[in-house]
Amino acid sequence: MSWSLPIFRVAGIQLRIHVTFLLLIVWLAFGYYHEGGSAAAAARVIFVLLLFVCVVLHEFGHAFAAKAFGITTPDITLLPIGGVARLERMPEEPIQELIIAVAGPAVNVIIAISLFIVIGARGLLQQATVDGGDLIAQLLTINVVLVLFNLLPAFPMDGGRVLRALLATRLPYARATQIAATIGQACAFIFGFIGLFGNPFLLFIALFVYIGASQEAALAQMRDVSRRFPVSSAMVREFRSLPVSATLLEAVDALLATSQHDFPVIDDAGNVAGILTRHDLIAALRRDDPKIRVGDVMRRDIPTVTTGTRFEEAFRIMQECNCPAVPVLDSMKRLVGLLTPENVSELMMVQSALPRRRAA
Repeated sequence: MSWSLPIFRVAGIQLRIHVTFLLLIVWLAFGYYHEGGSAAAAARVIFVLLLFVCVVLHEFGHAFAAKAFGITTPDITLLPIGGVARLERMPEEPIQELIIAVAGPAVNVIIAISLFIVIGARGLLQQATVDGGDLIAQLLTINVVLVLFNLLPAFPMDGGRVLRALLATRLPYARATQIAATIGQACAFIFGFIGLFGNPFLLFIALFVYIGASQEAALAQMRDVSRRFPVSSAMVREFRSLPVSATLLEAVDALLATSQHDFPVIDDAGNVAGILTRHDLIAALRRDDPKIRVGDVMRRDIPTVTTGTRFEEAFRIMQECNCPAVPVLDSMKRLVGLLTPENVSELMMVQSALPRRRAA
């Protein structure tokens, strides 16, 4: 996710924090410092950091549940309204998605129960507010709030995925996602309407929920389309490649002369050696070293697929490696195409338009 900073890695999962989360901490510290001085600001920052720990544990609940089904989690990103665990692929069965989605709130339930045992019912009734009272009571209350908030039936919250999983037990996956996304967008409008009457943070949540619901619906449609076509249906057939010995200036000429952003790199034996991305090319140009060749800055860890590979499998590979483009080989291991996110989107648009055209 862009605008996120890596913090540390746990169990092979990279933990990242979005810059807006840092801005939230700064904003809270400044506000409480203005109201109650440095002691109030420090107390509030400590509370936010403890909340940060609860959110991290919540996301690791998702990650470990997914690992039980053979699904790895490359990274977890913390946002102002919670965290996002990026799974390498979506679960194959609705029951798997249901378990993974519920695992996060279940962690908060366990935390809340543990804190309740510590503070007791009497202490909770006396000081159970988010803004005041004992720190343990505040954490207990906020974990309850996290459970209720995350179980709202709206993407990208866990409740949206729970709803989609339950619907998918009776409906096709794409249809279940569309219904859950529509409900999520309705929730976004409700949040936005309430936010207009004095709560700007709800407007931010409404925007985030609406975008998340739209993206989830698009991904489900892409997954549905990908099951019906081989890679050859969507690959780029006209493209330009570069030899490993090409200079950066030759790569610049190819970049400016074509509409390509990423170029397959071919070794002396005619095999695919890697991919040169526009980002890596620009970064290499800044080094101002005429001795640098394309082979020195290309990405070498790029997987390949064949023309007969099912589009669903190729799309999964593209997601797992976070590749800008995946080379496509024929039965003779010759490079014959490229699979790019742009072509995936175009295939989706074409397939969405075909039923309407046929009906007409």
